[in-house]
Amino acid sequence: MTERLAINALAHRGDGVAEGPGGAIHVACTLPGEIVEVEPLPGHADRRRLIRVVTASPERIAPVCAHFGVCGGCSLQHWDPARYQEWKRGLLVAALAQAGVDSTVEALVDAHGQGRRRATFHARRNAQGVLEVGFAAQRAHRIIGIDHCPVLAPAMDGAIAAARAVAEALKPAGKPLDIQVTATDDGLDMDVRGSGALKSDQAVRLASLAGKHRLARLTRHGELIAQGSPPTLMIGRARVALPPGVFLQATAAGETTLAALVAEHAKGARRIADLFCGVGPFALRLAEKARVFACDSNAEAVSALGRAAAATPGLKPVQAETRDLFRRPLAAPELKPFDAVVFDPPRQGAQAQATALAQSAVASIVAVSCNPMTFARDARLLVDGGYRLVTATPVDQFRYSPHVEIVARFERVRTAR
Repeated sequence: MTERLAINALAHRGDGVAEGPGGAIHVACTLPGEIVEVEPLPGHADRRRLIRVVTASPERIAPVCAHFGVCGGCSLQHWDPARYQEWKRGLLVAALAQAGVDSTVEALVDAHGQGRRRATFHARRNAQGVLEVGFAAQRAHRIIGIDHCPVLAPAMDGAIAAARAVAEALKPAGKPLDIQVTATDDGLDMDVRGSGALKSDQAVRLASLAGKHRLARLTRHGELIAQGSPPTLMIGRARVALPPGVFLQATAAGETTLAALVAEHAKGARRIADLFCGVGPFALRLAEKARVFACDSNAEAVSALGRAAAATPGLKPVQAETRDLFRRPLAAPELKPFDAVVFDPPRQGAQAQATALAQSAVASIVAVSCNPMTFARDARLLVDGGYRLVTATPVDQFRYSPHVEIVARFERVRTAR
């Protein structure tokens, strides 16, 4: 049964929102002010599937991808860029307001650059037995097969074709393969997950495909299958040998933008702790001017950071340590030597570490986040502990999505309890 709805707002995940008899109804790919025709979305009482736009918003534009509206990778290609940017900045404003934290929120910084340098493709056979390689459909488990993605950087050219070739060799059925591809300075680095143990003939076939598609490296769950050239990446002055499947910021412009903001906020500090440091996108740059203690739970990432720092002339000393900061955050006495602390946790935030920081006497804290809600929660902990949120900058490296990065600076204004 179809119905018509008037869209009056946009939710935090980018869906249009209409008021129904039972409450809010969400409709993807719609905009405020539009009248739309929809149908039920099975399994989702508060959602509808868009059939057509009856009355379009003047802010609606043509999407850049033919798969938009079906593929779940992008949610906001249809919106005027200026209004989209205002809305994305507003996600941070709203999260801070909800947490009762006052701050200056700067204008959104566009860090899409040339596009995304990493992606995870899914591969699975559909009900007809056809292998689909691409991204998950909107709110569905099926895979939307693609041969091109406009948000990927030119350095990712060939990634989809290589992923398809690997998937065809592994013949996935049932559970999908996850094929993570990263563009490095030495070519494409691919890690395959979900395949199960490889047979000898499959390993030989995959090694041949890696050569054919000129992959720098091909691994399965981090185990090496083939390597043409060790994948590396320049971070500041340092060249880092990347562990398989390691986390990187989605765009090169995103990494440099975040790092520049972090460096500006930590300017003048002589000893800095970089918590949740990964392979060192901040630590290795900060070490050009300050001594750095870098810490993360990923032992391979920490080791890669340490080796890169040791091999790079002109850096200040970098101490790299493996530690689970969720279970064992740096406590106030351990934080005492540092002039500044940088922390960049995963989406769940850093509640335990923020609580410990709130009890410390560190003069300056730089928080980096990819989730406005958990950032605002952690900011509230710091403010309650005597810090002031001086400024927060939203950064957009996930164009057309509701995801936003944040870099913020806190200053201590009261002595720690």
